[in-house]
This record gives sequence, C-alpha cells and structure tokens, in this order.
Amino acid sequence: MNLVKCPRCDLNYIREDEKYCKVCLQEMKGESRSEEIELCSICNEEPCLPGKDVCLFCLREMNKSNSADDTDNGTETENVDTSTIGDMDAVSGMDEIIPDVEEEETDEFGEIDQELSLEDVREDEERDADDDAEEEEI
Repeated sequence: MNLVKCPRCDLNYIREDEKYCKVCLQEMKGESRSEEIELCSICNEEPCLPGKDVCLFCLREMNKSNSADDTDNGTETENVDTSTIGDMDAVSGMDEIIPDVEEEETDEFGEIDQELSLEDVREDEERDADDDAEEEEI
C-alpha cells in the first residue's frame, strides 16, 4: 500500500489503487467543496454570520444588552448641588499656575529660515563633493 501523488493536481497523495485524489474527484464531478461551517462562539449551536464569530441570535442579544446598558448609564447621573461648586476655583484662575517660559532664540537653525535657490543648492553639493574628493586623496 504505497502512496503516490495524484496525477491530476500533483499535490495530494493517494493510494496506488486510486485514480485521483478526493479533491480532484469532487472538482471533476462539479461538486462544490463544502467549507466547514463555523459555529457561534457563544452558544456553539448556530452557524456564525459571515465575518463574525457569533450567530444572528447571539448578536441581537448582545446588541440588546449593550443598548440597555447605555440607557441605564444615562439615568444614573447624580444631581450635584450648585452651592458646593461655588467653593471651587474657576478654571480661568488656573492660568497663574502655568509658568511663563520665554523662548530663547538661537542661531542654530538660522540657515533653515533662509530660502535657497536651486543654484545655491547645486553649488553646495558641488562644494561637498569637492571636499569629499580632497579628503579621499589625503
């Protein structure tokens, strides 16, 4: 009982007494290859929706519970007494906490501010190339 490659697809192994592999036989008969049906990851009973890992029923249940949570969160707001807020500092009073930092101007990036023409750029590149050539000669 030796195994040989299928003569049609040359991928799958078959026994010597078989003509073609199962995949080729299905293709020749015109049968579509059935994909494994993925079951819902929550209930493990129904097939999943395309692109999801849950079935339609579980998805609806999840959406219902999410919308119920959203409405519950909206009704559980606490009423705050405005008289207690008056003791707090206003946000506009917080400006004094931020220190005034003066930016020091340096000439480090002075060349960047200057506009360069294409001729200047070419001249700089030629100078750099000449400098590199001189360094290599030394």
